[in-house]
Parts: sequence; structure tokens; C-alpha cells
Amino acid sequence: MSIEFIICLVTLFGLAAIGAPIAYAILLASLVYLWADGQGVGVAGKILMDGLYQSFILLAVPLFIVAANIMNAGTISDRLLQFCVALVGRFRGGLGHVNVVASLIFSGMSGSAVADAAGIGKIIIEMMTKSGHYTRGYAAAITAASATIGPIIPPSIPMVLYALVSNQSIGFLFLGGILPGLLMGAVLMAMNTFISHRRGFLLEDPVPLRELPALTVNAFPALLMPAILLYGIYGGVTTPTEAAAVAAAYALLLATLFYRALSLRSIFSILVESARSSAAVGLVIGGALILNYVVASENIPNILAEGLVGIDVSPLVFLLGVNVLLLLLGCVLDATTIILVIIPLFLPTCRELGIDLVHFGVVAVVNAMIGLITPPYGILLFVINAVTRIPLGEIIREIWPFLSVLLVALLALILFPDIVLWLPRQFGYVG
Repeated sequence: MSIEFIICLVTLFGLAAIGAPIAYAILLASLVYLWADGQGVGVAGKILMDGLYQSFILLAVPLFIVAANIMNAGTISDRLLQFCVALVGRFRGGLGHVNVVASLIFSGMSGSAVADAAGIGKIIIEMMTKSGHYTRGYAAAITAASATIGPIIPPSIPMVLYALVSNQSIGFLFLGGILPGLLMGAVLMAMNTFISHRRGFLLEDPVPLRELPALTVNAFPALLMPAILLYGIYGGVTTPTEAAAVAAAYALLLATLFYRALSLRSIFSILVESARSSAAVGLVIGGALILNYVVASENIPNILAEGLVGIDVSPLVFLLGVNVLLLLLGCVLDATTIILVIIPLFLPTCRELGIDLVHFGVVAVVNAMIGLITPPYGILLFVINAVTRIPLGEIIREIWPFLSVLLVALLALILFPDIVLWLPRQFGYVG
């Protein structure tokens, strides 16, 4: 490890420690390395241009962000919630179940945990607190936990980013996330049922079953979006990037023409907000591209791979060790940074040990999503605190049961790779 790389690390962690945005910290640290190593700033420009030019899939990120923002701004989220309330709201802890089921459905449209929490999550928290059956902290905690499912079930922005750094098929990664996402939903609903009975949460007034068909028809066009996306990708009709464009266009048509819920002014505001969100992600991606060049220049991945293979570590022990490390990093780093900067360090070792990269990618993304609700730097906790003004302390006190069952689900995915790989293999994956 050279003195230049040490200076880079000191700069990175020093800026992060004083609260600088992680994108700026990565960019500045990378530029400091290039300066200390005698390389010009033009090298950074070339790396950025090469990375963007060779990464057509990155276009999917802003398009999925637009689709999610349109879903939140229109009445689509409300219609989906009405359907979910009619479907599972009649059971004990019903609105908690509605919360999880709504996240499962919405995850097939947005690909973003933050969009899920800030959009449909805000609405369901208000429903839960107004009912008088749930504390503010509990409503916020289950919302944050269920929002982690958003990037697991396709489409998924984090999996697009993982595909960028690992050169794996987005289609197979999307397929690999379906069963893990359903497993996460199942364990959260199980915990909600347990807590609801233990605390004696009152039952909600059930929606008459005769109203369910009408509510289903009302929500059906929105429910079609995941099917359209999956058919487009796996039927060979569209690439994943084109599918993201289809998702954004379909959401726009639904909100403006079918449901008539958006004005031209609203559309302009959505596009501006989407541009800001995309730019924030783009800064991290740009910094990560340069930092990955720095790491590759120092030969860190190969040194790490050789060191681990040299101690004869088994694939399972390696996976468990990496996931513990990612969980710890998730306490202080955001998911995008982990996927773009940290995970590429372990990919050569995965190849050496024969670990399937689709399995590793899905497990790593699930791990990064759990990090979004892990104190002290659980960004979903901050998002919900910001949009609802529920004190952070109340949310953190209630998050632990849901965090624990998600960790159990993560362990199951590590120990039983077929949970991830069964669906991809049905569609021809041979990894």
C-alpha cells in the first residue's frame, strides 16, 4: 500500500468524519490521490467519460427515479393502499400487514427504498397513527423495515449499480431478488403478527369483501406495471434500460390520462425533483468510478483475493465474514457507496472461491438495504423522521424486532443459495 493511497484514505475518512457529503468525500479523496501520484486531473475526466460511455445501464437509474416520483405524486399510491387495506387489513395488526404488502407491490414499480418510505410510507404512517391502535414509533419502524424490500423485488436501482461493477446480467439479478423479497415480507408480517397479539392491537374495521372486486379493478392498471416490466425484460422485448423508460412512460400515462391526477405544473416539479435525485446518485457514481480506478491501480482486489485464498478460507466462511463486515459498514455508510466502492473489492475473491456472483450480488444488496435501517446511520430512519416529524428515538426503539428478523432472512439467503438462484435457473441461468 503506497503513501499516496494512505493519503487518499485519510482524506476520505477525515472528510466523512466531519460530516462532508460522502460523494464529495470520495471525489476529493480520489483527486488527492491523483495529485499525490503525479497524475493530472484529466485522468479523472477520462475515467468518468469511459465509465459513463460504457455503462448504458446507468440510464435506468434516473428513469426508475422518475417512475417512482410519478407514482407518489399521482393517486396511484392511494389506489394501491385501498386495495391492500381491503386485502389484509381485516387481520390483527392489519395496517401493519397493509404496510408490508404495499411495499411488496410498490417495490415492483419504484426500485427505490427511499421513494417507498417517503411516498407510500408517509401515507400509511398517517393511517396507522390516526387509527389510534399503533404508536408513532411502531408505525414508523415497520414502514422503514418494509421499505427495505423496495430495491430487492425488481426493478431495483441498487442491483443496476451492482451489475455495473460486477458485469452480471441485470435480468438474472432481478429474478434472483423476487423470492428473497417475498421472504423479507413474510418475516416482517410474522413479526408484526407476533407483536400485535402480544400488545393486543385492536382489529381494524374490515372492508366488506363485496367491495374487493371494485377496488381490485381500480388498482389493476397500477398492478400491471411489474408484469409489464418483467415480460419486457424476460420476454426479450426490451433491455432493462428500455424497461425503465417503459416504466416511467407507463406511470406518466396512468397518472395523467387514466387517473387524471397530475397537472403540467406537477409534472414539471416531478422532473425537477427527479433530476436532483439523479444528480445526487450520479455524484456518488462518478466518485466511485474514480476511486475504483485508484483501488485497481494499487492492486488492492488481487492482494485481498490472494491473501484470503492463501489462508484456505471456505466459501461459506468468506460469505459470512463479508456480510458481517458489510453490516458494520452499513451502520456508517450509505448503500450506494457500499455497492460501488466496497463490494468490488471482494469480487475477485468470489471468483477464486467459486461463489456465484448473482447469489453474492443479491445477498450483498439485501445486506445493504438492512443497513438503511441500522442505527446510527440508518438513512431510512432519517427520511421518515424528516417527512413525519416522528422523533428519531421513538423509531429506533421500535426498529430492533424488525431488524432482527431481517437478519434471520439474510442468514437464510447465505446458507441456502437456491432461494436466490432457483428462479434465475428456471430462465436459463447456468452460473
